[in-house]
Amino acid sequence: MEIKKVMVIGAGQMGGGIAQVCAQAGFDVKLNDIKEESFEKGLAVITKNLSRNVEKGRMTEDEKNAVLGRITKSLDLQDASDVDIVIEAAVENMDIKKSIFKQLDGIAPAHAILATNTSSLPITEIAAVTKRPENVIGMHYMNPVPVMKLVEIIRGLATSNEVYQAVEDMTRKLSKTPVEVNDFPGFVANRVLMPMINEAIYTLYEGVASKEAIDEVMKLGMNHPMGPLQLADFIGLDTCLYIMETLHEGFGDSKYRPCPLLRKYVNAGWLGKKSGRGFYEYS
Repeated sequence: MEIKKVMVIGAGQMGGGIAQVCAQAGFDVKLNDIKEESFEKGLAVITKNLSRNVEKGRMTEDEKNAVLGRITKSLDLQDASDVDIVIEAAVENMDIKKSIFKQLDGIAPAHAILATNTSSLPITEIAAVTKRPENVIGMHYMNPVPVMKLVEIIRGLATSNEVYQAVEDMTRKLSKTPVEVNDFPGFVANRVLMPMINEAIYTLYEGVASKEAIDEVMKLGMNHPMGPLQLADFIGLDTCLYIMETLHEGFGDSKYRPCPLLRKYVNAGWLGKKSGRGFYEYS
């Protein structure tokens, strides 16, 4: 199974990054979003990233233009009718993802792989709304996609070996490192990372130390490049809360209970860097 034509659904931070690395690797990419303005915004970010690579001597202006030339606009899911793989990077909501996959199942060619960039939701449940569960798989990219090397590849209950191998091969062509993971809530990355962030929020909530002190301890003591509270702001506190709720619901274990302070910040609209305020303020 050879992958040549790619469709990415969602032109936001993750989808735009996935489209960029696919186009850089030589794939023809349809970047899909429901709004034209969202597509234009996503393309502008990709162009800015590529221009920075030109300035730093990592690519030529001609190479940049060639990459951009491989990305085409899509505002309709019907455009999936001739692709080999669809990578969905829409909002982290099970109902929305199920709706998208149900539609794609009736549009994409029979051989096409349907992949989701979900960071925590069960692949098997998403696959169940299609008539091709063996062709459904998880491809969890890390943020920012053009920089981070890891891709968690998650098999659903029915995912075929052939589909897994095709996705692993594609991941290597993107100059990424694939890691095989089974279908459990949070997979590996977020099952380990999010409880650590949640515990850091508890230490702030309980007055153990200031936010700056907590982040400094983890940076200097554990050699983390970024403190957990700063990282939570970068990820988005609403995303952190959603993943903790998914873990709590999926395992039924109180150790995954979201910290009340995290819930309070999200309810206040303090979502982190994207809203201008989270644990820290951003101008």
